[in-house]
Amino acid sequence: MHKAIVAKSIAGVFVMFAFAIFVMPPLYRLACDVLGIGPQEYSQYSEAAAAIDTSRTVKVQFIATNQAEMPWKFQPNVFEVEVHPGERSEISYFAHNPTDRAMVAQAVPSVVPYQAVDYLHKIECFCFNQQPLAAGESADMPLVFFVDPELPDFVHTITLSYSVFDITDRVGGQVTSSLN
Repeated sequence: MHKAIVAKSIAGVFVMFAFAIFVMPPLYRLACDVLGIGPQEYSQYSEAAAAIDTSRTVKVQFIATNQAEMPWKFQPNVFEVEVHPGERSEISYFAHNPTDRAMVAQAVPSVVPYQAVDYLHKIECFCFNQQPLAAGESADMPLVFFVDPELPDFVHTITLSYSVFDITDRVGGQVTSSLN
């Protein structure tokens, strides 16, 4: 009886290790890609050499929200651009920490309509990394993106929204560098 319990326990440990080693990393990478967060090597989209479709124009709108107790001023510097699919575009978001303490933020993106999620590609994004700002500091944070030419024809407007979260406590309250 005890041998069976020990054998099942040992087998359970091996299954847990196998799950942690072989299943969790791909799931983590997938979650990072979908949410646009996490380590840059998993989240960053490699720019494809796509032809620019000058026969179409897509409106891309930008929104910013602060979550919970986040005191920062956070907004896009441009609220809307019109792009041709395949065309590389760059905008930036403005962040200002009005507090008297250093803080670290993480921006989480979302895309509407859901049919456009797979077609809006971020090449460089402040959302790939945590964003530290010293007390009273401001920064322009770049976003470089393109709309895939394979975007369905019925999608004429894409809205990219970022929610910014205070993660200072999660990183131990230590702000080691700032944006410039």
